[in-house]
Amino acid sequence: MKHFNPQTNKPYRYFQQKMNKVFALFAFALPVFCASLNAQAAETNTPISKSHSNLAEGVLLGDLTKLDPLKKPGENFDLLDWSLTLPTDINKDKKADTVYEKSLDKGFNLKPFFYTADDGGLVFASPNVGAKTSKNTKYARSELREMLRRGNSRVKVKGMTKNNWVFGGAHGSMKAKSGGVGGSLEGTLAVNRVSTTGDDKKVGRVIIGQIHATDDEPIRLYYRKLPGNSKGAIYFAHEINDGDDVWVNMIGSRSHKLSDPDDGIALNEKFSYKISVEDEMLFVTIIREGKPNITKHYDMKDSGYSAGNQYMYFKAGVYNQNNGGAEGDYVQATFYHIQNKHKGYKF
Repeated sequence: MKHFNPQTNKPYRYFQQKMNKVFALFAFALPVFCASLNAQAAETNTPISKSHSNLAEGVLLGDLTKLDPLKKPGENFDLLDWSLTLPTDINKDKKADTVYEKSLDKGFNLKPFFYTADDGGLVFASPNVGAKTSKNTKYARSELREMLRRGNSRVKVKGMTKNNWVFGGAHGSMKAKSGGVGGSLEGTLAVNRVSTTGDDKKVGRVIIGQIHATDDEPIRLYYRKLPGNSKGAIYFAHEINDGDDVWVNMIGSRSHKLSDPDDGIALNEKFSYKISVEDEMLFVTIIREGKPNITKHYDMKDSGYSAGNQYMYFKAGVYNQNNGGAEGDYVQATFYHIQNKHKGYKF
């Protein structure tokens, strides 16, 4: 057998030269690749906004001691910058009824859907099957809709008006027309009841806070407790404008098959949430008494909500996410604090 000499073997030298070029290319590309990974990591490690990081750990939002069970909802809460959608159709126009700002401010209440609880909280309740806001809406609700016009009916409800707000990335002309830029919604509540019958994929879930845009929702905040579980989960959906949903778990999971979530929230247990939009960054914090706060964020710069036709408004209450099941099944939550703020909005 002849001795193999790599220096004189032409095929081997050709192969070696090719491999040397490959390794050289890899050596050049590796730092670039690592830099790209580090850039992605930096994006995911966005610092938490001070408006959220400065929240006291384990301290519920709002002053619950000021609530009076003998007062009407509009006397315990500033409802002049909200309208109310109910799961009723009293005027038979085949759409859910709306109660506007001035009526809420003067004390409107309607048991069992919207009224003051025995502890002074504000009760929202919605059956699984009830009147809906439009033909395209699948679910019923008892839910507040932000109205920055505060009863000034000369300002249009929809569109780029002083009734709605925009993202910080919006064009200056949009900011000038709107009622505010960016903002936050705080809520302290206890979910008293969730649906217990119907489709397994829908049972037990309810939306307790939202940002609604022109057509889509930058955030829908969910509470969900399954019938066999003693505690519920918290998660949210971010809907890409004219696109798909991105799901973010905060406590437990949105799955309809899991057992009790770790450190979940029981029915009638008070907790707080804060939703903020700063420029195009979404921050969400969940607060429970005596426990560490949980904050998640999502970068919305590529979600399309700074476009010229996009206006925003907050929503709070119960938006039932089950439209079937047994007759009489329903969801209910009691709110103890509701506060909305925006840059440029003085109330």
